[in-house]
Amino acid sequence: MLYVIICFLWASIWLYLLLGGADFGAGILELFTSQNNRAKTRDTMYQAIGPVWEANHMWLIIAIVILFVGFPAIYTTMSINMHIPLTVLLLGIIARGTAFAFRHYDAVVDDWQVVYNRIFTWSSLITPLFLGIIAGSTVSGTIDTQATNFLDAYVFSWLSWFSVTVGLFTVAICAFLAAIYLIGETDTEDEKRRFIQKARTANIAAVVFGAMVFIAAQVENVPLVEWIFGNAVGITAIAAASISLFLLWYWLQKGKTQILRVLAGFQVTMILITTTYKHFPNIVILKGGGYLSLMEHHGHQKTLQALGMALLLGSVFILPALFYLIYSFQKKGGAAHQGQPH
Repeated sequence: MLYVIICFLWASIWLYLLLGGADFGAGILELFTSQNNRAKTRDTMYQAIGPVWEANHMWLIIAIVILFVGFPAIYTTMSINMHIPLTVLLLGIIARGTAFAFRHYDAVVDDWQVVYNRIFTWSSLITPLFLGIIAGSTVSGTIDTQATNFLDAYVFSWLSWFSVTVGLFTVAICAFLAAIYLIGETDTEDEKRRFIQKARTANIAAVVFGAMVFIAAQVENVPLVEWIFGNAVGITAIAAASISLFLLWYWLQKGKTQILRVLAGFQVTMILITTTYKHFPNIVILKGGGYLSLMEHHGHQKTLQALGMALLLGSVFILPALFYLIYSFQKKGGAAHQGQPH
């Protein structure tokens, strides 16, 4: 049952990056869109993510619940030593969701719409930034559980060049996913070309920030190169990601929506595999060489049995309903597209 729980944990993180990441990315694209085109970008984004934006956070909730129930030692260490970035992350999610609801459903359109827009776009940037910072911190060996002062325990546990560059890389990935997904939601060829260009720009930014991650890892002695290129799985995954990158740029020229979405999702999946496979099951690497392992630092067996059964049964009821929700609104959106004049 432990392996079942670990699979659900990895899958929830993966799905949150692919779906929730694109959700955040839509706000990032809006932030870096000219004033003249923001309204068009906003309308396209509403059509794409409006019906299911809240459901995306389900994957993050599942991951947190799995850690809280199944791996209390890991949850405790992360929630204590990284409570500052976690608080910023949660505040960003709340602010973004609140602004999204008010600016879309507010009965009165007034100057407050400007405030809602700013809160939404900036929280869309800040939230994945700190999500990436947290992810980078868990494997960078900066978490010091033996620290005797506030800065070492609660600030320098996450504030490092490596963690910050991982955060920037995450922001670029989110913007890239959003641009790819939104290409197929446009009504005109001009809008389609605009999102294709945004996808290219975001992809270039991801490559640049990815290079910065490697540089920061080298400077701060994080064995990232060994994790990726020190095993056959990592080499295969990074090679597959590189090939998919060339294919993606080719199909961007063609504007083939479904192929682009598959390639973008595949590329992000390969990146996630390369960065997690080598140090598995050590989900948190501590300062001084210690670690917290999914195989060693888990809860009682009876707790794991109950958690595993709850996840399996829950997926039987939740996943079909979620997929039907997405399908229904995509079908509705497609019908709306067909009914609009071109």
